[in-house]
Amino acid sequence: MGLEDQRFNVNLSILFTELPLLERPAAAAAAGFTAVELWWPWIDSPTPERSELDALRKAIEDAGVQLTGLNFYAGRLPGPDRGALSLPGAESERFRANIDVAADLAGSLGCKALNALYGNRVDGVDPAEQDALALENLVLAARAADRIGAILLIEALNRPESPRYPLVSAPAAVEVADRVDAASGLGNARFLMDLYHLSMNGEDLPSVIDRYASRTGHVQIADNPGRGAPGTGALPLADLLDRLRKAGYDGWVGLEYKPGDRPSAEAFDWLPR
Repeated sequence: MGLEDQRFNVNLSILFTELPLLERPAAAAAAGFTAVELWWPWIDSPTPERSELDALRKAIEDAGVQLTGLNFYAGRLPGPDRGALSLPGAESERFRANIDVAADLAGSLGCKALNALYGNRVDGVDPAEQDALALENLVLAARAADRIGAILLIEALNRPESPRYPLVSAPAAVEVADRVDAASGLGNARFLMDLYHLSMNGEDLPSVIDRYASRTGHVQIADNPGRGAPGTGALPLADLLDRLRKAGYDGWVGLEYKPGDRPSAEAFDWLPR
């Protein structure tokens, strides 16, 4: 088993970013990939013009790649934000305005996974108030995902890079997914297992895999330290992905790493060919 037996897709919001958005799907296809994923591409607009949505859809279709994952609106990402759905006021409203827009775009491309980043803690706001708002919005997102036959992903980030994000462990993210399932009755909330973030938190990755593989809807990887390509750090990613397979995970593995000081097309030399 190992790397040879994995299904890798490339995240076009961290790789190929030296190219304009609409050129990235074709670049991924030229690099040998058949599937891509994206953070919400319009960081300033949860509801972009239809012409912009149509242009991205056409670029993906023309490239012949499958969109396998899409984030809901999450604020400035990359940047200081880590989601919008738990932030009272304007950002929560922007998230709600985005829900059907993101789901419709995903559904039109056959994408079956939508990622909802939780959002940072806010000074002066009771965390319980934020958590109640988050649950309301996540249930709305779960219903939109269900409408297109998709799952809703809940991601744990890492405390060193996201100190105000409350979901900084696998158990914390899975607990939220369980609460969403209980509140929605849909059973379509899943854990997004990002091995880079979990390793940055110092979690026991083999234990996390054994405990939560059955609750995992998507996996993302980058090496640590550095968030670079596999082999640039110290994580035994081949062994970890092998363990995931043996634990029953057979979905996509998203490549969400930095290419370093080289073009993205040259950042896949670790891949079995």
